[in-house]
Formats: sequence, structure tokens, C-alpha cells
Amino acid sequence: MKTYKHLWEKFISPENFDLAARKAIRSKKSKRSVKKFLAHREEYLEKLRHDLIMGTYKTSPYKTFTIFEPKKRIIYKLPLYPDHVLHHALINILGPIWRNSFINDSYACIPGRGLLGASQRTMRFMKRNKYVLQCDIRKFFPSINHTVMMDVLQHKIHDRRLLRVLDEIVWSVGGDTNLPIGNLTSQWMGNVYLNELDHFVKEKLRWRDYIRYCDDFCLYGNDKSELHRAAKEIENFIHEKLNMVFSKAVVRRTRDGVSFIGYRHFKDFILIRKKTSFRLKKRILNIAKHHDFNSKSIGQLAAAFGWTKWCNCYHYKQDIYRQSIKYGAGAFMKKNFIDLGN
Repeated sequence: MKTYKHLWEKFISPENFDLAARKAIRSKKSKRSVKKFLAHREEYLEKLRHDLIMGTYKTSPYKTFTIFEPKKRIIYKLPLYPDHVLHHALINILGPIWRNSFINDSYACIPGRGLLGASQRTMRFMKRNKYVLQCDIRKFFPSINHTVMMDVLQHKIHDRRLLRVLDEIVWSVGGDTNLPIGNLTSQWMGNVYLNELDHFVKEKLRWRDYIRYCDDFCLYGNDKSELHRAAKEIENFIHEKLNMVFSKAVVRRTRDGVSFIGYRHFKDFILIRKKTSFRLKKRILNIAKHHDFNSKSIGQLAAAFGWTKWCNCYHYKQDIYRQSIKYGAGAFMKKNFIDLGN
């Protein structure tokens, strides 16, 4: 396995932090915190680099809030400066390294791999297999063990100073477990953590048809007993190596449909899962009802458009369109998201 030892100079360079700052403020220039940052940009970036070089950087206090869709989760929020800028600077350097180690069928939070690719791959696996083992991990991000996380990170990264920065971020939330949902670094580190599982399934179990999206993953096969044996071996692996447990591990027939990444996949067509459809419809009609056509809501509509574009949901879209007309928003929907009305 290739390791990386001399990353610090590239990481700490002014060019890297300039790029990180540009990424951190992208599409956010109207925010007060961004305006303040831009007014002192060079001074702030130099101070952040100085603190990192001197080893005095500390993660800012987290602000937390709770969301309930699709399920109850605590979201952690850090300020733009210094934390978001630092996280982008880290991912500029480490993202390409980590991505090269990911298997082809890992999809969540990886640039260039998204829901469409995962859905198409799922359809291929379904068509050549009779059964699917569907698994997910109980409270994945809150269960990530800090010591194990650092051990995993050190498999590839052997730069002592960079590891010190990663150590500060991993342990910043306190306690022995939890990777804060909301951090850019958490999205990547979560994938790195379960990359251990991916390689176990592909290299130790030598399983061909396997796909993972965050902590939801599926193994496909034509032998039901073999899938049950695989489930047992995976359960032992995640418990012993990753300090985690299943919240679900069930074997089903593919002909009955596979619920994965918000869709209900069948061998010849794809539907939106009921929970996903209710959530999207509620969000879209709330925007239509209040004529809340700002940049945030337009982004939400664009995301809804993406969800509906790749599945069979003509009548669902027609229903949304008809109800938006009642709120006087039909023209806007048709002009900006015509697929919702046709």
C-alpha cells in the first residue's frame, strides 16, 4: 500500500490556502461572515498558517442544531474562519489521495460519483442476481471511534505534522466517539473509515457485486446461504475492527424491489421511496405556497428536479405541478423546472 510522507509543505503553502478560501466562500459572498473575512482576507490566512506552523491551532467551539428529516440528527456548525478554510485546505491535499484508495462502487460524497451512478449500478446488480443482503450501521457518524479513526488515517498518511492537525479535528468534539455531521472533513473521513469495510468485502470475502453509499451497503448474489454467511463475517469485522454494529442486515429477493439511496429499484423501473416522495413534495409545495423563490429555495427545487429526473414518477410530478398552480406558482415551476409539470 502506498503511503505519503512529505505533504506538509504542499499543505501549508499560501497557494493552497488561497484556493481553500475561494472554495470556502463559493456562493456565500452575501453572508456577513464572508464579508468580514474578505475585508481581512490576507491577514486572516497568514494568521491561520502561522497558528498551524506553530502548532497552536484549535478548533472553534461548535454550534449545534437538530434536524428531523430524513431522521433525527444533530448537526454541528463551525465558523467560516478559521475552520472551514482549514478543512478545505486539508481536502485539497488529502482528497485525491483518499479517493485513489476508494473502490469503484463507493459513492457517497465523492466528486463525480452521485445518486445517478449508484442507482444505475444497483440496477445492473439486480438484473444478474436473485438476492440482496442490505445492511446499514447503527448511528454511523456518532459511533465513529476517534482512536480507530486516527489509526485508519495513519495507514496512508505518514506526515507527522499533518497528522497532528487531523488529530485535533477528530478529537475536537470531545469524548471517545463521534465525527461531527456538518464538517467537510467528516464526509471524507467517514468514507475513509468504511473504506476498511469495502476492502474487506472485495479482497477478503472476494465479493463481486457490492455497493456502498455512506453507511448503507448491499451485497448481491444468487446463493441465499452465502449472503447470510457474508453478513455474519461483516458483522464480526465491523465490531472487532471498527467498533460498530448493524442496525439492519436482511436478505431479500431482488424481484421484490430494493430500497436504496432514496429510490425503490425494480428490475425494469425505478420509483421514489414513499418517505422520500413525501419529504420532497412537502418541501416543494411549501416553497410554492409562500412564493419563497430565493437562492436557497431555488437550490432545493433543483435538488428535487434531480431526484425526479431519473425515476418513473410522471403522475407524482403532475400532482406537484397541479398543486403549485393552486398557490399561484405554476408558471414559475414550469419556467424553471418544466420536468415537474410535463
